[in-house]
Amino acid sequence: MKSGFATLSAMLRQRSGAVGIVLVIVHLLIALLAPIIIPHDAVAQDAAAILEPPSFAHLFGTDRLGRDIFSRTLLGGREAIVISTLSTICAMVWGCLLGIILALAGGRLDACVMRVIDAMVAIPWILLVMLFVAALGSSTVALIPLLGFSYGLSVIYLARSAALDFVARDFVLAAQVRGESRWTIAVTELLPNIRDSLAVQGAMQWSWIFLAVSSLSFLGMGVAPPTPDWGQMISDARGIMRSAPWAVVWPMVFLSSLIIGVNLSVDAWAKVLSIGQLGRIPQP
Repeated sequence: MKSGFATLSAMLRQRSGAVGIVLVIVHLLIALLAPIIIPHDAVAQDAAAILEPPSFAHLFGTDRLGRDIFSRTLLGGREAIVISTLSTICAMVWGCLLGIILALAGGRLDACVMRVIDAMVAIPWILLVMLFVAALGSSTVALIPLLGFSYGLSVIYLARSAALDFVARDFVLAAQVRGESRWTIAVTELLPNIRDSLAVQGAMQWSWIFLAVSSLSFLGMGVAPPTPDWGQMISDARGIMRSAPWAVVWPMVFLSSLIIGVNLSVDAWAKVLSIGQLGRIPQP
């Protein structure tokens, strides 16, 4: 397994990988520094500056409430990035552990649990999440475990498939002969051998979850106003796209560029680690 520096260097030697890494770094810096570099209060309304086009006073123009779009756009990814990161951690932890345990257990337990998971994956994630959001509310505290659970289902497939390639290997059989528990074998024997595949899948999961958070915000069930969010900003500007296109273009550009950057980086990472067929597992 390559070191972190060697892997990063190999990714940067790929044009697409370099572009992706730069985009991701720029977005992370913006999210980190936005509170101190925004020129206006992102939630302050100005009735005298409603739907102003881009100018020196408002670089990206203003929205229908007179709020500065530049400031709101710079801040628009912060909440979604935090929610996506924590949700991805939840999804990877429980999905990976359950997938590996099922691969070790095999037999009827594996078959029964996987049939249940197949049935749950068949339900569109948006319906499942919307159902729980409607019942529990759209707070950050509720969104993180909901998205972590929904997207952890697809992680189970990858973790189980990757672990099945090793369960019959000599070092696993030797651990079983020594009387080690399934949990110990999963953590000490299997997990280190499949962590590259899981790490790459985790990065891809992050982009899917980020899109899910933005989609929920677009539907009014994600990040709660007045906190700026790109999905929410796009939704608010739908009715004024012709008269004030700047209100919808900038959040779309920032949202798209972050997703493109993550996907390019993940693709380059997978190539460096010789991991193929990303994303070819059922998605919720």
